[in-house]
Amino acid sequence: MPTLADLGARIFDPLFAMPFFTGLVFAVLLPLFGAYLRLRDEWLAALAFAQTAAAGALLAMLGGVPLLLGGIGAATAAAGLKTLFEGAARGVQGAAYAMLLVTGWGLSVLLVANLPLAERLGHALFDGQLYFVEREHLIAAWLALGVAGGLLLRLSRTLLLCHFFPDFFRARGRSARRAHLVFDMLVAAVLAIATMSIGVMAAFAMIFVPPLIAWQWARTWRGSLMLAMLAGLLAYLAAFALALAADQPFGPVLALTLVVAGVLSGGLHRCRGGH
Repeated sequence: MPTLADLGARIFDPLFAMPFFTGLVFAVLLPLFGAYLRLRDEWLAALAFAQTAAAGALLAMLGGVPLLLGGIGAATAAAGLKTLFEGAARGVQGAAYAMLLVTGWGLSVLLVANLPLAERLGHALFDGQLYFVEREHLIAAWLALGVAGGLLLRLSRTLLLCHFFPDFFRARGRSARRAHLVFDMLVAAVLAIATMSIGVMAAFAMIFVPPLIAWQWARTWRGSLMLAMLAGLLAYLAAFALALAADQPFGPVLALTLVVAGVLSGGLHRCRGGH
């Protein structure tokens, strides 16, 4: 069994350093976006975008297009379709997200089943083999942190106004739909890049569970953002070390680590008399 010193040395070994710093970006970025999705009660859209990105990457491989471009293109196209249902009843929106999710899943499974070259990529997308990322994934991740993270900071006030004071926002003559479209495009692009690195379900778990934990404990919006990032970082570090020590696929280990963290947080909050 490797010691903590051995694990630390392996993490910063050139073989594992690039995967580690690639995934570290998403441990910060995905919980931030997840907080705004939870605020709008649109967490199912995140899973739909991630699954659509996987299908897009597989289709891109079939057409000889770079996988990242295929994943981002498919996910942002799904985000564009989502805006067609903006303002619809909540049940209609949920149905649209579910349709996107099922379509992406169906295409992915058929491509993996019928194209020998797609089988390995399909397993990587669904298993979350972070250790096999390449330099382009690292560059894309850090670009996403700088660009998408910066744009999210600029959009934050607008998104909060749209949610809490929609009448005041409309009275100023500003378009809530435009702000939501930009946000959805950012979420889709970030999730597509994350899906290429840590897998579909791991990316969804990272965008869903840390904000869920933060919602239970934080008293302010900024506090919830900070706590969501902290929960994501701690879960990521624990999962990376566990997967490395046990020689297991990273994606499932991260997803299960986040589930355990969410269950423990919920139980502790209930024991302390939280609602």
